[in-house]
Amino acid sequence: MPIPRRTFAVAAVAALVLPLSACGSSGGDGGSTDASGKVEGEITFQTWNLRANFKPYFEDLIAAFEEKYPDTHVKWVDQPGEGYADKISADAAGGTLPDVVNVSPDLVAPLAKAGLALDLDKAAGQYEKEYLEGAWASHQVPGMEGTYAFPWYLNTGPLFYNKSLFEKAGLDADKPPTTYDELFDTALRLAEKTDGEVATLANVPTIEDFGRYGVPLMNKEGTAFSFNDAKGVELLTRYKELYEAGALDSQALTATPESSGKKFLTGAVAMNPGSALDLANFKKQAPSLYKNIGITDQITSTGHVNMYVMGVMVNAQSERKPAAVAFAHFVTNSAHQMSFAKQVAIFPSTAGSLDDPYFTREDGTDETRVRVAAAKSLKTAVNYTPVLFSEQMKTELRNAVAKALQGKESPKEALDNAVKACDRLLTQQG
Repeated sequence: MPIPRRTFAVAAVAALVLPLSACGSSGGDGGSTDASGKVEGEITFQTWNLRANFKPYFEDLIAAFEEKYPDTHVKWVDQPGEGYADKISADAAGGTLPDVVNVSPDLVAPLAKAGLALDLDKAAGQYEKEYLEGAWASHQVPGMEGTYAFPWYLNTGPLFYNKSLFEKAGLDADKPPTTYDELFDTALRLAEKTDGEVATLANVPTIEDFGRYGVPLMNKEGTAFSFNDAKGVELLTRYKELYEAGALDSQALTATPESSGKKFLTGAVAMNPGSALDLANFKKQAPSLYKNIGITDQITSTGHVNMYVMGVMVNAQSERKPAAVAFAHFVTNSAHQMSFAKQVAIFPSTAGSLDDPYFTREDGTDETRVRVAAAKSLKTAVNYTPVLFSEQMKTELRNAVAKALQGKESPKEALDNAVKACDRLLTQQG
């Protein structure tokens, strides 16, 4: 994924539709899970839009691996962010999937079902203890046994707010909202005090927001969605109230992460989620905002913030499994994740790494303040977006939210219809 962009934190991946008959039996391994044996041979490693910014890092990483295992050769290919899911789908269908692949959890699910993602619980279970529990679990697929990718880098972030906008509305800029009730009350007050000129939020709720609110998103078997329960309806009802009062930006129904970020940069909205990556952007593009930036914790009803996670998958049909598993583990081990995290504002998924002074000591700057707070929260963070929640499902939920906010359907009716549509799509995944 393109780490330098704020879209890393909220990236949506296009749904993969794999012709299972071409890829192996659904739910199988697509081959032996035995990754023992000599680490040798040529393997292909595919990343996701990382060459432009991190070419020296990966060239050095590969050289170190090949020095450790002299009988190996790693061919590195890097795909652009645009159409990455389609590229993986085409390679899967054509039998040309690389040996080691940079993936997100929602890309892993269809590949695992198609028998193309190696079950690491069976092939490399000895490494599980090296990673954070929540990170290792992030590439597990409901309804299937196993873990289908090594966790790699993580991200999360705070809620940023514009102190000057708070002050203009007569709000205490040093006491930002810490609960959903406070958030909604603050938003309504700010809209009222500015005659609707300044909204507090720029985005409609996504599946991740329902998760943070404490809504049960899916049953444990992974066979049906459940975000239309009473708590889900409650959240959407509150957002409808914000929308009608002008506390939710008027263009929220069509907003993208980029457009929402621009709204915050220009002072059109008072609050916006982000990550440590954003601070440098604020400093460069909006110095006046940077001087007035407020930083507060992600709001959640569960006590657990959202974890955004990337992984490294091994092709279950690789002819060089020992080398592929060894390299995937090498890329994601503690030392290499730590060195990568110091090059860009992301976080390692390895156990104990977040206790390093780099992630625990502040030096008085906002950058270290955000980094330390994020690292602490990641220890118990979860990936709220279900791995089976495809891009089509995201569209169904977004359309339902829009109908509810516009008054075309009640929040209950809209979510009921969204769940029905998502359940239907779920059965089509195989």
